[in-house]
Amino acid sequence: MTLYAAYAGNLDPAQMKERAPHSPVTGTGWINGWRLTFGGENVGWDGALATIVESPGNHAYVLLYDLDRYDLERLDVWEGADTGLYTRIRVRVSTLDGEALAWTYVLNSYEGGLPSRWYLDMIADSAEKAGAPADYVKELRTRPTA
Repeated sequence: MTLYAAYAGNLDPAQMKERAPHSPVTGTGWINGWRLTFGGENVGWDGALATIVESPGNHAYVLLYDLDRYDLERLDVWEGADTGLYTRIRVRVSTLDGEALAWTYVLNSYEGGLPSRWYLDMIADSAEKAGAPADYVKELRTRPTA
């Protein structure tokens, strides 16, 4: 069975290559019924952290990775799933080629709080580089920050 990982927050393949060196990008897609948001202001290093939450009628743009099992363990550590900061869950990703089940991470903290300007800019810049639609990137860039 092919394993996939979907990332909605940081869409920078170069940074993902450091975290999961054996897992190449396979495409882009949308997690329908979810939206990108921020939370856990009290556990973040400089403002709230990116996460996704269920939200009917919304969608989060993602990069899809062909995930190596070794990299899955590395990602669990990187994302703090081993400490309880994030939880790894399965989501359905809609792509131009159909649907795929993929692992992603959701924050184990309340939704709310503001990200730092540099963090939000990094997320918006990486979304733009990943080919996210202009209106999606614009909405990211206009969000309030701490």
